[in-house]
Amino acid sequence: MFRYVLAWIPMLVIAVANGAFRQLTFGKVMSEPHAHQLSTLIGSFWIGAFIWLVVHTWPPSSGRQALLVGVVWVLLTVAFETFMGLVLQHRPIQDVLYEYDLSAGRVWTLFLIWLGVAPWIFFRIRQGQNAA
Repeated sequence: MFRYVLAWIPMLVIAVANGAFRQLTFGKVMSEPHAHQLSTLIGSFWIGAFIWLVVHTWPPSSGRQALLVGVVWVLLTVAFETFMGLVLQHRPIQDVLYEYDLSAGRVWTLFLIWLGVAPWIFFRIRQGQNAA
């Protein structure tokens, strides 16, 4: 499991690069909610590509382990985002929790769902390819 925890660190780099890309490009010409949504979609693609690489490099031993990897990555991500928001950015808890409000057009929760299930999805795809 330790290597999967280490594999989470490059996802931070991808996420920061994605955020910088948003700020330097379309974030300047789009409304914040739309830029956030597009950025989440783009980030989901790149993180998904990285997860595919991780699953193919270090295949989980079972579907259960793949799901556990996803859960661990979600927990690490939520802990990191909460720490960043509350401690480093000194944002009130309401502002941090706002990112999870789907009814306000915030799609962060959808990304977390993707992060949680992607290892299992790619594990299953890999199993199907190996069976063929």
